[in-house]
Amino acid sequence: MGNHMFDAIRAAAKPDARFVESPDGRCWSYSDMLGASARIAGALEKLSVRPGDRVAVQAEKSPEVLMLYIACLRAGAVYLPLNTAYTLAELDYFISDAEPRLVVVSPAARETVGELAGRYGAHVETLDASGSGSLMDLASDQPPDFTDAECGPDDLAAILYTSGTTGRSKGAMLTHDNLLSNALALRDYWRFTSEDRLIHALPIFHTHGLFVASNVVLLSGASMIFLPKFDADEVLRLLPRASVLMGVPTFYVRLVQHRELTRETVGRMRLFISGSAPLLAETHEAFRRRTGHAILERYGMTETNMNTSNPYDGERIADTVGFPLPGVELRVTEPETGVPLRDGETGMIEVRGPNVFKGYWRMPEKTEAEFRSDGFFITGDLGKIDERGYVHIVGRGKDLIISGGYNVYPKEIETEIDRLDGVVESAVIGIPHPDFGEGVAAVVVREKGSTLEERMILQGLRDRLARYKQPKAVVFVDELPRNAMGKVQKNVLRERYGKVLEAAFAAGST
Repeated sequence: MGNHMFDAIRAAAKPDARFVESPDGRCWSYSDMLGASARIAGALEKLSVRPGDRVAVQAEKSPEVLMLYIACLRAGAVYLPLNTAYTLAELDYFISDAEPRLVVVSPAARETVGELAGRYGAHVETLDASGSGSLMDLASDQPPDFTDAECGPDDLAAILYTSGTTGRSKGAMLTHDNLLSNALALRDYWRFTSEDRLIHALPIFHTHGLFVASNVVLLSGASMIFLPKFDADEVLRLLPRASVLMGVPTFYVRLVQHRELTRETVGRMRLFISGSAPLLAETHEAFRRRTGHAILERYGMTETNMNTSNPYDGERIADTVGFPLPGVELRVTEPETGVPLRDGETGMIEVRGPNVFKGYWRMPEKTEAEFRSDGFFITGDLGKIDERGYVHIVGRGKDLIISGGYNVYPKEIETEIDRLDGVVESAVIGIPHPDFGEGVAAVVVREKGSTLEERMILQGLRDRLARYKQPKAVVFVDELPRNAMGKVQKNVLRERYGKVLEAAFAAGST
């Protein structure tokens, strides 16, 4: 049977070719990758990680974390990346739900996370931003070859958590074939070859940086410059050495604002790709004027990897996400009934294909509710297909906020705000933000006589929520508007307080 995903990675690897380089000058060839991932896979085996066991990773970005992901594929383990911003309270849920065999964290977090993980029978090892730690110490004693686990197309490769509007996160189960089929489709659609060099400035704890960027590079035998984070000065310095940049809209906003972005700077670049949040048409046009390049926008989600893409050769149209990828079926339906709508009509986007996940971890009822009887997955995104076949995302169901490329679910934040002394209730909404696409804003009803202020709410949330989930502005009101059914009318809140909150964002009130 072989190892479905890793066999394809190995087949694309030219041992002497460069795979990844870091800004501090460290370089790994594909041969180095094969050896390092074998040693780490051996370490996982020594730690009693068996095929199907989960390996949770909350570590700073480094090439070694990428090697750990590849090692999990080789060992048949299920890779579980966790946002480095998650607090201990948030980690408690993920570890209790996924029940990983191993949790990998930064050395500074070993004691606190180790105590937490121990409650659920998990072992803890460390890995820091420079690639050092107890996991690598153990790996250094292992041989540079490894007998890869047998893994078929339907075996689990990863679980990525994506919050729900109930506030309870759901673990999306992704198979070897989910990852492989999508990476191959993207490699061919975007014309990746072994000659490409990608600037990788994304986090690697979610789909975009881990699966879209890294897997496409691996399956084309290309190379990448692995940056710890996005820095406009650094990216502009590196553009003459690269051919592709993948980013979120914030990257392109920052680049357009930089005086050194010119046609000469991007002279060797082949492709600029944007995703994870809507790219403003103004940014798209400004970037084209400055560089002569049209940014290629695409659309995907945690549960499905990538679904659509603007064309490589055809016209890349602002405010659209292009066409369904080869092998992916997409339709727009009436949300309640699932009846397909005609082109131009707005409804629920549904997709079907080898990219679509297996279901939610230990949530069979939720999984069943999210799929139509004919196998189409209900994305929760509202959209339409125009007369030329381009897909438009026009809104999101369930009031999802996408801020800086991260999904933010209001219910989770509202629950934390409502726990604070002096709060009667709250509503969290997304408001246009010049840098993040959308900013998180809170509308709060105080108890009568309360002296609660914005800074007190922000202070109360600091250790309860990851930073990207924390409100960037707070408005206090006497009561929340409701419809006849008693549901809070968030559209009214956006209309009523949108301009005030946008001004607060612009002023940098928090």
